[in-house]
Amino acid sequence: MRLPPAAARLLPAPLHAGAGLWPRRGAARPSEQVENKTKGKLQKQICQVVLDHFEQQYTAELGDKWTSVRDVLTCPSCWQYAILLNKFSQSAELENTLRVKGYHLAFRGTLPYLPRSLKCYISRTPRRFPAQKHQTGKLKEYYLLNAASVLPVLALEVKDGEDVLDLCAAPGGKSVTILQCAYPGQFHCNEYDDLRSRWLKQTMESFIPDPLVNLITVSKQDGRQIGDFKPESYDKVLVDAPCSNDRSWLFSSDTQQAKLRLIQRKELSSLQFQLLSSRNNSACGKTPHLSGLLRSAIKALRPGGSLVYSTCTLSKAENGDVINLILKSCANVMPVDISEMAKAVSQEFTFLCDTQQHELLVLPEKGKAWGPMYVAKLKKI
Repeated sequence: MRLPPAAARLLPAPLHAGAGLWPRRGAARPSEQVENKTKGKLQKQICQVVLDHFEQQYTAELGDKWTSVRDVLTCPSCWQYAILLNKFSQSAELENTLRVKGYHLAFRGTLPYLPRSLKCYISRTPRRFPAQKHQTGKLKEYYLLNAASVLPVLALEVKDGEDVLDLCAAPGGKSVTILQCAYPGQFHCNEYDDLRSRWLKQTMESFIPDPLVNLITVSKQDGRQIGDFKPESYDKVLVDAPCSNDRSWLFSSDTQQAKLRLIQRKELSSLQFQLLSSRNNSACGKTPHLSGLLRSAIKALRPGGSLVYSTCTLSKAENGDVINLILKSCANVMPVDISEMAKAVSQEFTFLCDTQQHELLVLPEKGKAWGPMYVAKLKKI
């Protein structure tokens, strides 16, 4: 998830508009190796300041796993892209073309939740299918994305008729994925930033037909306030939270900006706490950090409803530490086991082993260069 204005105040400048779709972290230690790895079709230059920071942090957090993860993230030619088919613009010819080119359906295991209408194709070899341009009045046939981005939606388990909130929705990939899975009763997609909100609307117009897109609410509210405006209004809430976006930061072009981002990186976990918790909710602790974005999500959720929190960073401070603090501070939420989902897709994704049953962390590796993607699931009681 890219940063909205609330987070932008913590950082010196926004990331590139397409950063959320690109891998973003790590590097082989010697600068010569890094330069050699970035030679090829995608000419991306690694920021040594960020690389050194990640080397220290992720060696400590991931141990030996970091070496293989770093080798993928510093090698753009290893990156893989999945193709999510649009059920509203189906094409048998497209599916035949994908099979001929060596693509196959992902998520073929026995998952707890896998709607038949969801079709996502992947290839074992790194390749990128051409993107389709937006054309007014014409629906796109597919959406290019990191296959790990589908996992938060599978964890959310949206069913027909349920009221759903995508709290930080731009650029719209997960919203589109939700609509491939089910027809929500009320679907609220929120994006506070004006430019990204327009991008979100264009994405929805490109993939969703008029009769349905007109039933979707796209708002530009501060996500920290939605829970106050619409308390206990949703059965399912997705919080694809603002995060440090490791892959993009690794390829920062401005060294001074990168240094400032790294200094201020610790502030992001406070923003995520704000996404998940509530200073005004008596069921949550009164820790000063807990006011605003997970606060808003929990308050907007109906009792018995589910919340999925996701990021595209490996950082423990922005992932498990956030969820653990919420579970300790909020008496009205409990963890939900998603380990069966992880087991069912273990042939297609590599996961960090020592996570809890309510969370998973996708680690990119050669041949399965998906992620990073952290997913955790909570239930309001």
